Amino acid sequence: MNQMLSHDADTLEIIAFMLHEQQFCVRTTSIREIRGWAPVTPLPHTPAEVMGVMNLRGTVIPIVDLAVKLGMASAETSERSAIVVTVVKDKTIGLMVDRVSDILTIRGDELQQVPAAAGISANGYAEGIFARDKDMICFLNLDVIFATGEPGEWEQAA
Repeated sequence: MNQMLSHDADTLEIIAFMLHEQQFCVRTTSIREIRGWAPVTPLPHTPAEVMGVMNLRGTVIPIVDLAVKLGMASAETSERSAIVVTVVKDKTIGLMVDRVSDILTIRGDELQQVPAAAGISANGYAEGIFARDKDMICFLNLDVIFATGEPGEWEQAA
C-alpha cells in the first residue's frame, strides 16, 4: 500500500489547481516552477493530450493538457491558465491547468483512499482524496499518470 495512505501524522506540501471547476493537487516536490500561460508550438503526430512544446530557458519541453490526460474535455486556455512545470521520472513536463488555486500543507492522516466505485482508483492516477472546507481535492500521482507508453509516446515530444 502507498505509504501516503498509512494515515500517519506526517505533513505533505501540495499545490492545488483547478481543471473544469474540480480541484486536484500534486506534491510540491515534483514542481519545478509555475508559469503563466504562453502559446506553445504544436507538433504533428503527438498524442491528443500533448498541446505542443515550449522553450524553457533553452530546453524544449512538452506541454500536456492535464484535463485531456485525465480523460476530461480539453481545457480552454485563458489569462488565468497556468503551466505547472514538473519533473516526472527525470523528464521535465509542463502541465496546462485552468488555474493554480493554493499551496497547502496537509497532514498525512487527512488523505483518504478514493472509493473503489469512483473508477479512478483502478488506474492508480489518484493517490487519495481529502476535504478542504467544502471542497474535495483529488491527490494525483504524476509517476503513474505518465508511466505508460501510449501511441506516439508522450516522451518523444520532449
